[in-house]
Amino acid sequence: MNKPKSLVAIGVTLAGILLAIWLGMTFSGAAAPLALADPGPFVRWAAPLAKGVTNLAMAITVGTLALAAWALPEGSKQLKKALEVAGLSGIAWVLFGFYDIVFKFSSITDSTIDPSARFSAGLWQFITEVPLGQALAISLCIAAAAAIGSLMLSSLRSTLFLAAIAVAAIVPVALTGHASGQANHGTAVNAIGMHLVAITIWLGGLIAVLILRSKENDKNFELVSRYSTLAFWAFVITAISGVASAWVRLIKFENLFTTYGALILCKVTILVMLAGFGFVYRRKVIAKVKAGGTALFTKLALVELGFMGVAAGLGTALSVTAPPVGSTTGGVMTPAQILTGEVLPPELTASGWFSSWSIDILWLTICLALAAFYLFGVYRLRKRGDAWPVYRTASWLAGLALLFYITNGAMNVYEHYLFSVHMIAHMMLTMAVPIFLVPGAPVTLLSRAAAKRHDDSRGLREWVLWAVHTPWARFFGNPLVAATMFASSLIVFYFTPIFGWATRDHLGHEWMIVHFLITGYLFVQSLIGADPGPKLASYPIRLMVLILTLTFHAFFGLALMQGETLLLADWFGAMGRTWGDTPLGDQQTGGAIAWGIGEIPSAVLTIIVSRQWFKADTREQVRADRASDRTGNQDIEDYNAMLAKLAGRKEER
Repeated sequence: MNKPKSLVAIGVTLAGILLAIWLGMTFSGAAAPLALADPGPFVRWAAPLAKGVTNLAMAITVGTLALAAWALPEGSKQLKKALEVAGLSGIAWVLFGFYDIVFKFSSITDSTIDPSARFSAGLWQFITEVPLGQALAISLCIAAAAAIGSLMLSSLRSTLFLAAIAVAAIVPVALTGHASGQANHGTAVNAIGMHLVAITIWLGGLIAVLILRSKENDKNFELVSRYSTLAFWAFVITAISGVASAWVRLIKFENLFTTYGALILCKVTILVMLAGFGFVYRRKVIAKVKAGGTALFTKLALVELGFMGVAAGLGTALSVTAPPVGSTTGGVMTPAQILTGEVLPPELTASGWFSSWSIDILWLTICLALAAFYLFGVYRLRKRGDAWPVYRTASWLAGLALLFYITNGAMNVYEHYLFSVHMIAHMMLTMAVPIFLVPGAPVTLLSRAAAKRHDDSRGLREWVLWAVHTPWARFFGNPLVAATMFASSLIVFYFTPIFGWATRDHLGHEWMIVHFLITGYLFVQSLIGADPGPKLASYPIRLMVLILTLTFHAFFGLALMQGETLLLADWFGAMGRTWGDTPLGDQQTGGAIAWGIGEIPSAVLTIIVSRQWFKADTREQVRADRASDRTGNQDIEDYNAMLAKLAGRKEER
């Protein structure tokens, strides 16, 4: 590691963080003594400072691993250095993260920090029994795994795996973050999670670029240009999640003019300035780096890190500042509010299917990003004169539109209160959406539109193609395995505690969406997929698998229709809902939906598989006819001679 460059980059960022924390807490009044249970000036200041340093170490770890997996060649010295940086910063993440836990415990319990057995026992109880302490401790355990792995492993595949682990360590932090306990809990958690992931890759990646610079201009050019791509998408996600997070915290426009709102406006101003830095990078600086002008890039990057540090410090100051009055729910809460955090919606009517919306910022961003990537790929193909079927583009966009509606429309509003609506969402996620997405052939488009790398590094194209050709992909892509997962997940999900977790917990809900999509996509891909991957089974086997799966769906739906036991009675039966069918009647309706809706996509799949079978047979017949014509019907004459020979043997007997 180049220590001077490392120390300067980290020092500038840390100075910005500390300055912003001091100014932000002083301006907002968060540094003032509390009226009740004040922990004292040392803890009041030490807690956010420890949090700020923890966040910086987290950013360096996540950003370095992400940049390494995206930009660095296999077996290079830069990759080895990047893993060393990630390992050391990961250790710092764990160390200062522990101090952060200690200070949080002291602030919450008004306990004096000392080496006594009483304080240690209370801290241990906080870590093992209190949800906040548990989440922070789990995050540090995951971070420790990423740090140890970074110091022990050296391949590019392990780097990607370690980057995923480091990102996973952010999830518990998001689940307990500021505003995550308010109304609009799902939006708050998703916004905080997206914000943390994006800003850590953006900030930590830039520090990693300064540390990993080489003496070779070509390598520096590749490193900076590839980081620029990551930084662009990180900026987009930071902006989207920042707006969503501010909306959840402020609720009313007039709250923007409070001290809390002023801190948010300061962050927005810095974000706009950072966007200007990005524009300068792309227009002027990157080209000069290739020509050897790294000095300008270094100066500009250090200034940008200073502003990033200020933005990160303001975020830390906001986390210890009380949001404006009125942004939290108050008064007597209804059963629905106690269970879901939201007011019970009115009865679902025909018009409500189109007028009811609950935006999930995560899936909104995913749908928009997937549509943008796809359309850009089509644009690149057509720009160089290559064709791409219009029906594939239309199918892909239709699938994304349906996914957006399921995750943001009326189903997202009512699935927490009506089992029947939940079942509609489930069936459409796992059966309808994949039928549109799979014919879009996104992997084929990516492999054709994205430029191939030649320096042993892996971009999106290389990572996706690697993933679809792994033994795991071949195993799970097998139609029998895909069908087994697709069908058995119904039983495993609904008749185990997983259903309760996915219903009550926000993380479980997001996992449920991902699980349904993946199992459905793998199943449909194994039947009608056009993308590269495991070899598809013969058409008779595909039809047999499809019919068996449809039969299983029918039995599952019938079991729910005839069932007299309410699933999750302490949830669906405790909402206090006075409109609509009874909870048990609604569940039985959900069973009919599982049976009925499953028939339609299955029929569509049957038609598609049968049509593909017919076209394959037609192509084979045409090929055989052409081969016969080229040989002067010699194959037919040989066949007739063989029949005559067999007939002669029979006569001899």
